[in-house]
Amino acid sequence: MRFLVGLFTFAAALLPVSAPAQTIDVQVPGRAAPAPFTDPQNVLVLDLSTGGRVTIWLRPDVAPKMVERVRTLTRQGFYDGLPFHRVIDGFMAQGGDPKGDGTGGSSLPNLEAEFNYLPHVRGAVSAARADDKNSANSQFFIVFQPRLALDKKYTVFGRVLDGMQYVDAIERGEPPANPSRILRAYVLADNPPPYRAPATLPLPAPASTLLPLPSGPAAATPRVAPVRAVQRRTARRR
Repeated sequence: MRFLVGLFTFAAALLPVSAPAQTIDVQVPGRAAPAPFTDPQNVLVLDLSTGGRVTIWLRPDVAPKMVERVRTLTRQGFYDGLPFHRVIDGFMAQGGDPKGDGTGGSSLPNLEAEFNYLPHVRGAVSAARADDKNSANSQFFIVFQPRLALDKKYTVFGRVLDGMQYVDAIERGEPPANPSRILRAYVLADNPPPYRAPATLPLPAPASTLLPLPSGPAAATPRVAPVRAVQRRTARRR
């Protein structure tokens, strides 16, 4: 009987159990409490030309000045229509520049650095700046893949909660030939309307740009048979 009880106890330990609710960030003594990601005043909404809506959790607990700047500019309509002017595959997508070349900003003064403990992981939203660490203004970038070397050198002020697939679809380039854009930006507390796709979505990339083309001697001898040759072989089989 003891053997059976022990066997049942072992089997029960192997059964899946309900996981505890996950937290995006934990409260640490001595740190300001993060704003709830359900607080609409601290959720930024970006409607992108790539086909959908991106929601971003803002972190005034670690970057209050940058968060307030983004909220202010968003409510002014500053970001509406602006392109992602610098997009590096495997790294990040940068936008928020009215000049579209990385040299512009808003009419508001630059901000002091608010470097903090938040890491530059996938989905992190960070303030872009020039060489001067206190030169952040309106530009920001969204991280595709972790770049922890940037930690405590740039101000992370948010994190993508939903819609990262639309960030992944942003056109690459420095600058992109056909840049993806922020159609509209909202603070969730302002009750944004449902996402509305642009009249003309960006066309998919040509097939030749999706995969690297062969080079060298092999490039002169395509492996795919011409359409007419395939048709003749099909006719002979009949």
